[in-house]
Amino acid sequence: MINSMTGYGKSASEINGYIVEVESKSLNNRYLELSIKLPQALQFKEYEIREAVKSYLKRGKIYITVSVKPISGSNTDIFFNEKKINEIFAVFDIVKSRYSIKEEVKFEHLLAFRDAFSPELDQLTEEHFGEIKNCILKSVEQLNMMRAIEGTTLTADLLARINTINAAVEKIEESFRNDITAYYEKLKARVKEIVTEPVNEERMELELALLAERSDITEECVRLKSHLSFFETILKKENEAGKKLNFICQEMHREANTIASKSISTEIIHSSVFIREEIEKIREQVQNIE
Repeated sequence: MINSMTGYGKSASEINGYIVEVESKSLNNRYLELSIKLPQALQFKEYEIREAVKSYLKRGKIYITVSVKPISGSNTDIFFNEKKINEIFAVFDIVKSRYSIKEEVKFEHLLAFRDAFSPELDQLTEEHFGEIKNCILKSVEQLNMMRAIEGTTLTADLLARINTINAAVEKIEESFRNDITAYYEKLKARVKEIVTEPVNEERMELELALLAERSDITEECVRLKSHLSFFETILKKENEAGKKLNFICQEMHREANTIASKSISTEIIHSSVFIREEIEKIREQVQNIE
C-alpha cells in the first residue's frame, strides 16, 4: 500500500539523568531531503543518524529535531552551563592579561559560545548514544505510521476517482458508437448537397470512410482504460509508487486531450473535460504520495 509524504512523529526517553525528546515532520518533496537538528555535543553523530533514518524513508522533506535536557533542570530550552561559562571567563582573563586588552567582556561575546547554553553531555557513553538513536528512530516510525494512515485515505479517494473516470470513458464509447454512424450519414448528405455532378459512389464511400476514421477515438479510449487499470494495480500493490503514478497521470491526460481534439460530439467533448478535471485532481493527490 502507498504512503503519504506528510506526517508527524514524536518520542521521548530518559537516559542517564537526561530527558531526550525527538520530533519528526515530513512534507512533500521530489526526493529525500533530511534536515536534522542536534545538540552541539551530538553533532559528530549526525552522519550515523542520517544513514539510519534513510533506511526508513524514501521520499519527502524531513525535519528532525532532537533536544536533550537534564531531568533535574528547568523546563526551559535554554541552559546555563556554569562550568563552561567559568572556563570561558578564565580564558578571557588570560587573553586580556597577555595582550593588554582593556575592553570589558560583554554578554554578546558570551553568546558566541553555544556550549555555554547547552547541557553537559560528557557523561553520555556510546551505549547512551545508541539509545538516543533508537529514540530518534521511534519518532520516525511514528511518522511512518501517520504517513501510512494518510496513504490509506489517499488510496480510497484515488480509487473512487479512477472508477468515476472509467464510467465516463464507457459513456464516451457508447456515445461514439451512435455518433459515428450519424456523422458518416451527415457527411454523405452534405456531399450530395454540394456536388451537383454525378459522383463515383465507391470513391465517395471510401473518402467519407477515411474522414470518419480520423474522428475514431476507439484506440484512445482503449489506451485510457488501460492506463486506468495500470494505475489501480500500482496503487494497490506497489510501495514507493508516487513517481510512477505521476507518469501514468501524464499519459492519461494525453489520451483525454486527444479524445477531445478528435471528437465530433459536443457531449463527448464535455465528458473529456470532466475526465481531465478528475485527472488533474488525481495528479494533485499523487504529488503527496511517497
